[in-house]
Amino acid sequence: MRTFMWIWSGQLLSLLGSSLTAFALPIWIFNQTGRVQELALLNLAFLLPAIFMSPVAGTIIDRSNRKTMMILSDLAAALATVTVVTLVSLGRLEVWHLYITTAFKGAFYTFQWPAFSAIISTMLSKEQYGRAAGLNSLAQSVSEIGGPLLAGGLLLLVGLPGILVIDLLTFAFAVTVLLLVKVPQPPPSEDGALVAGHFWRETVYGLRYLLARPSLLGLQLVFTGCNFVSSLALTGLAAMVLARSGQDVSVWSWVSAAGGIGGLLGGALMSAWGGPRRRIHGVLLAWMACGLLGLLPLGLGRSWLSWVIGMFGYVFTVPIMNGSNQAIWQSKVAPDLQGRVFALRRMLAWIALPLAKLLAIPLVDRWLEPGMQPGGALIPVLEWLVGSGPGAGAAVLFVVSGIGVVVLSLSAYTLPLVRDVEQREPDHALAPAPS
Repeated sequence: MRTFMWIWSGQLLSLLGSSLTAFALPIWIFNQTGRVQELALLNLAFLLPAIFMSPVAGTIIDRSNRKTMMILSDLAAALATVTVVTLVSLGRLEVWHLYITTAFKGAFYTFQWPAFSAIISTMLSKEQYGRAAGLNSLAQSVSEIGGPLLAGGLLLLVGLPGILVIDLLTFAFAVTVLLLVKVPQPPPSEDGALVAGHFWRETVYGLRYLLARPSLLGLQLVFTGCNFVSSLALTGLAAMVLARSGQDVSVWSWVSAAGGIGGLLGGALMSAWGGPRRRIHGVLLAWMACGLLGLLPLGLGRSWLSWVIGMFGYVFTVPIMNGSNQAIWQSKVAPDLQGRVFALRRMLAWIALPLAKLLAIPLVDRWLEPGMQPGGALIPVLEWLVGSGPGAGAAVLFVVSGIGVVVLSLSAYTLPLVRDVEQREPDHALAPAPS
C-alpha cells in the first residue's frame, strides 16, 4: 500500500494543479469573448480525442510499461501547459490555441486512468481495491473543491501565468514520484497470450472480451444506462436551481458546496471501509440511493434545503458505487488485459455524457419547460408534483431520471446474470507484488 500511496499523493497534487488551470482558463476565455459557446467547444476539444483514442490507448497501455504511460500522459499535459504559458507571456494567446492544446491533453489523458487502474491491480490485494478506488474519488473531490477555492485568490495574486506555472510544478512532482517508485509489470495471461502479436487484433479484443462474458457486459450496460439516465437530469441542474430560486446565486453556491462535501465524505468512507463484501450490492444499492436520495429530492424539492439534501445524497453515494464497480472489474479482468478493457469502459462512459446533453437540452427547452408554464399542456398532469413556472420542466426530468435509475437498478437485481456477476466470473489469479 505504501507505493500506491506515494503514487496517489503525486496524482492528487497533479489533479489539484489541473483544477486550478481548469478554473482559470474559462475565465480568461469569457473575458476575451463574452460568450459561452467557446467554453462548450473547449470541453468538446478535450472529450472527442479522449473518446476516439480510447481503444488504441488501451492496446498501447497493455503493450507497454504502465508507469511509462502515466509519465507520458503527465509530460504531454505539461507540454501543453508550457505552450500556453509561453503564448501568454508573449501576449500572443488566442482562444483557438487553447482548442489545440486541450485536444492534445485529451488525447494523452486517455492513457492516464486505464494505466493507473492496471497498476493498482498489480500492487494491491483484491481486498484493497475498493479502498484504493475510494482514495481516488477522494482525490478527485479534493481537487474539484480546492482548485476553484485556491484559484480565485491566486488569480488576483499571480494571474493566469502564475497559475499555469503552479500547474507545471504539480506535474513535475507527480512525474518525479513515478520515476522514483518501482511498479511491477503483470505477467501475460492465457487470454492475453492468445491475441498477442497483432496490434489491431489486440485493439478489438477489449470488445470481444466483454461480448464473451455476459455478466460483465450486463454490469457495464446497467452502469452505462444509469449514467446516461442520471446525466439527462444533471445537465440542467444549475439552470433548474437558479430558475426555481429566482436567480439566487447564493442558493446555487450552497447546492454546489453540498455536492463537494458529499463527495469528500463519500470518498473518505469508501477509502476507510472498502465497500461491501458483495461488491455488486455497492453498485446497485448505491445507484438506487442516487435516485431515491439524490435525483428525486432535487426534482421534487422547491426549497434550497431540499436541493442541498438531494445534491449531497447523490454525490455522497457516487464514490461507493464507482469504487465497488471498479473493484469488481479489477478483480475479474487479468491485469495484462486491463488497459484495453478499461479504456473501452471509459469510452462508453464518456459517450453517454454528450449524448445525454444533446437529448436533454431540446427536451427541456422545447417541450418540458413550455409545458410546465401557466397554461401549458403538462400543467394538469404534473403541476401537483413539481409545481409550475421557470425550472419546473427541468424538475420533471429529475423526477423521471430518478425513477429511471431506481427501475434500472431494481431490474438488474432480478437478473442473475448481473446480480451474480462475482460468482459467475472467476477472479484473475495474479497475486500483488510486495511494495
